[in-house]
Amino acid sequence: MLTALRIENFKAWRETGEIRLAPLTVIFGRNSAGKSSLTQFLMMLKQTIESPDRRRVLHLGDRNTPVDLGTPRDLLFDGGHERVLSFALSYSLPSRLTIRDPKSSWKGSADAVRFDARIGCGRTGRLRVLKMRYLLKDSGNETLSIGMNLEGQPAGNHGKGRYRLTAENYEPVRNVGRGRPLPAPDRFYGFPGEATAYYQNTAFLADTVLALESQFRRLFYVGPLRGYPERSYVWSSGEEPEHVGIRGERAIEALLAAHDLGIRLGPGKRGEPFQKIVARWLKDLGLIESFRARPIAKGRNEYEVLIRVRDGSREVNLTDTGFGLSQLLPVIIECFYVPPGSTVIFEQPEIHLHPAVQAGLADLFAEAVLARENGKDRDVQVIVESHSEYFLRRLQRRVAEERLSVDQVAVYFCEPDPSGSRIREIELDDYGNITNWPPGFFGNEMEDLLAMTDAAARRSGSGAQ
Repeated sequence: MLTALRIENFKAWRETGEIRLAPLTVIFGRNSAGKSSLTQFLMMLKQTIESPDRRRVLHLGDRNTPVDLGTPRDLLFDGGHERVLSFALSYSLPSRLTIRDPKSSWKGSADAVRFDARIGCGRTGRLRVLKMRYLLKDSGNETLSIGMNLEGQPAGNHGKGRYRLTAENYEPVRNVGRGRPLPAPDRFYGFPGEATAYYQNTAFLADTVLALESQFRRLFYVGPLRGYPERSYVWSSGEEPEHVGIRGERAIEALLAAHDLGIRLGPGKRGEPFQKIVARWLKDLGLIESFRARPIAKGRNEYEVLIRVRDGSREVNLTDTGFGLSQLLPVIIECFYVPPGSTVIFEQPEIHLHPAVQAGLADLFAEAVLARENGKDRDVQVIVESHSEYFLRRLQRRVAEERLSVDQVAVYFCEPDPSGSRIREIELDDYGNITNWPPGFFGNEMEDLLAMTDAAARRSGSGAQ
């Protein structure tokens, strides 16, 4: 699970400061305040990790990637090529990482990692890793740190420089006759093969890199505009989509593939079939009476989704229902379909939804982060970019009712500023109250009420004359 993020010199952000990431993290803010940039940054790291080109420091995107950030000049704050993109990312490990030094009796372990990097951009637009480091921690205590630095290289990325392995609380031992400098890191985070070939006790580097890659391969994104529903869907038994897709285009395939999953939605509750979970949520949110996906005919791999809107009404195809239902369905499916330990980013999931349903999204996401599977917590993390006041109010209520603790929730508000966007954590107390409500968070409700009262008084007065 991602636990913290800090970014410098990225798009609208000169400096974010340390951003705590909770199991349920919600980001609000004005338009053009940099909300989307935060999630775009994470998706850029993901598509870089999944790129086959190991020499590309950052994959800024193209028409085939989740995000397309343009050129390095577009990437950097204020378009300054002399700027250095810096970031730090903290995450917990699903299983403990053990390190043993074969050259000594030293051994250690880690249950969390903090990765940080500095990336320079020259006038030619070439990105280059200036520094990258893994800080391994166990129960909050530092186990060791190890990384690579580019020495003899200015931040502007003009000279040649040479890379050196750096470490604290650990002593890498060079092989005899292996005094050559190291080549550049793989992408922004990977140690080159020489980092283990040139040293006698650095084999654990591969496990450290693999843990970071695994973290981002479990990161998924569902965009603000989900696709239109279809009258029928093709799915063959055994096919398992990775997730519902950026536009929710594979939601029904995921629904059919998950028929054997038994998920418990909270302590003391029984496991439910996947399709029943989805149907229950659609009903609880007041959208339908019943829901099912069935084969069009025996022996065929075509399926239709049938909806009963009200008790006693006839079943109709998904395409014959309101647009909001098709927008919500991928969100519900994604919450419970992604593998345990996943992080899911939802951008404006409330679009096209009634205010009552927007409020219900808070309950949906709360249930998703608390769900269990096969006797274990699913540990799914949800990051939401939203504009919905109804969503926030329900979230506050659930904290007050102790369905969620303040530690399980993080709420932020972003504001644009010429010197760089600003982000503020909205402080919730144990009773769900906001103790530092930002001015203009959701407009000025009191000002509107006073203006309406004044207008009514003026009109009443003029009518009396």
